Amino acid sequence: MEKVGIGIIGCGNISGAYLKAMAGFDILDIRGVADMNQAVADAKAAEFNVPSTTIDALMDDPKVEIILNLTIPRAHVEVGLRALAAGKHTYSEKPLGINFAEGKKLADAAEKAGLRIGAAPDTFLGGGHQTARQVVDSGELGLAVGGTANFMRPGHESWHPNPDFYYDIGGGPMLDMGPYYITDLVNLFGPVSKVAGFATMLRKERMITSEPRRGDMISVKVPTHIAGVLSFENGAVVQVTMSFDVAGHKHLPIEIYGTEGTMLVPDPNFFAGPVEVLKKGGEFADHPVTEPYADGNYRSLGLADMAYGIRNNRPHRASGSLALHVLEVMEAFGVAAETGRTVDITTATERPEPLSASLFNGRLGR
Repeated sequence: MEKVGIGIIGCGNISGAYLKAMAGFDILDIRGVADMNQAVADAKAAEFNVPSTTIDALMDDPKVEIILNLTIPRAHVEVGLRALAAGKHTYSEKPLGINFAEGKKLADAAEKAGLRIGAAPDTFLGGGHQTARQVVDSGELGLAVGGTANFMRPGHESWHPNPDFYYDIGGGPMLDMGPYYITDLVNLFGPVSKVAGFATMLRKERMITSEPRRGDMISVKVPTHIAGVLSFENGAVVQVTMSFDVAGHKHLPIEIYGTEGTMLVPDPNFFAGPVEVLKKGGEFADHPVTEPYADGNYRSLGLADMAYGIRNNRPHRASGSLALHVLEVMEAFGVAAETGRTVDITTATERPEPLSASLFNGRLGR
């Protein structure tokens, strides 16, 4: 099968994980990496033995079919629109945009151009989460009751070399980590219908404790603790907490509750992890994880699935409609907090199809 040319824009912290994982997918042809800082692009290119180029060159290269957009969140839509205008499909890091209006603009532009958009996270395609999806689909848990989803940490200034954007417009725990959790919940339960929520910002400044900027102060412009409830179209109700203000906690990342059982789902920031199921009247027991992509960091699996989708004329799973729906849901927490009302979700999306095992090791998937 003819490879799909990929042009990568943005050579920051996450790009290494993508470049490492992309080497395992035969369908992907890396045409070059580019960054606003040429020295950064050159260094990343040398590290992974791929061409270093410029943004303009990638946009003009007729062999580039997909622009992989790994820029900071505030640039996702700007770069995506430019890619679409150049006749390229685009796949971006999460979130799709820093607000719903931006994301809708990108989705509308893609539809008008007859091009595809996709977005991270693709961790819901990992073996642990696909196994959890199988458990839900089997009916083993009974009727869907609800669940909990929790990410609560002190903040990224303790480890990230340049954490400023996590506290700028487009950042915060909901837009940063929420995509992993909410996307996985949509994978398990289907689309969200309503959102209720509260949000707080306890500190207007935070000190960086990581190197090389230890001691620098950064401004906080977004809520850093968000709590609320998702009501799903299938009737499930899930409590959600996303925080950069909590020293630590004992809640599991995701728990799913049914009338006949409970399931513990792996951390949605990772592809792998154990799945545990409790049957009514019994105790928790490990559920075998037999799906592929459960043994490493496959951060580019959604991109590869998109490339196969293009070649086989079928939908890709980490789709623009999924990312836009998740973006609207995340923004709804803030709207609910500001207005004191429950917010109806307007976007429609389908549960992504389960990942075919035939995509294992970069082979053709349905």
